[in-house]
Amino acid sequence: MEIPCDKLDPETLNRVIEEIVTREGTDYGERIFDLDEKVAQVAEMLRSRKAVLLFDPDTESLNIVTR
Repeated sequence: MEIPCDKLDPETLNRVIEEIVTREGTDYGERIFDLDEKVAQVAEMLRSRKAVLLFDPDTESLNIVTR
């Protein structure tokens, strides 16, 4: 189920993005981004609708996926 990001409190959305981008994983790009940069990039993707916030009721989890 898609969660409309513009309906979330900005601080809540920021915390959700932080939680998702800090999940286990490793950056393998040419440049390593700090947390603020990652959060800003993901927030921009959500604002521009290049990505969406999805809730899975079966696992009760949130994820961000690209369109």
